[in-house]
Amino acid sequence: MAFDITAAVKELSNELTESSFKTAESLSKIGTEEVVDAMIGLLAHESPDTRFIAAKILGEIADNSKALLPLWETIHNVENKNIKGDLISALEGFDISDHYVDIFKLFLFGSFKVSLIAENLLDYKEFTITPRVIKKARKHWSHYANNVKQDEAFELQKSEIERRLLELNEYLEASDD
Repeated sequence: MAFDITAAVKELSNELTESSFKTAESLSKIGTEEVVDAMIGLLAHESPDTRFIAAKILGEIADNSKALLPLWETIHNVENKNIKGDLISALEGFDISDHYVDIFKLFLFGSFKVSLIAENLLDYKEFTITPRVIKKARKHWSHYANNVKQDEAFELQKSEIERRLLELNEYLEASDD
């Protein structure tokens, strides 16, 4: 018996139940273009739980590159402020190698949860680092540093960010050799 993707999407569009999580797991294992397209559609669903589960499924599908832009749009949608961290966690399953600056901005300007998840991505995902990427990261750091309270917590963060940026420069210089 074939798995009915349309029925599964309909189930995820209603109030989520225990079986919804099994359905989500099945959809992520199927991982076809039809599933990816359906989950992209659910990223705009009225229910934050459904948007989150769609992002989670997309993050677990191997061939998910076409969903990255819609996921970024969902992450930046103000309606998703309360689930932003959950949505960002789905980025773990994507190739975000060209998105260092986007993740760095989330690290700087995000809530506590968003910042922690973004920091984890910065630390453990592979990124394409170029002089332009470092320049943009420095620009965002400068903007952030000029617009926050300069207290003890800031000084701690400043040393961490400056170390991070220095390591990026050193990496770039070493790769030029």
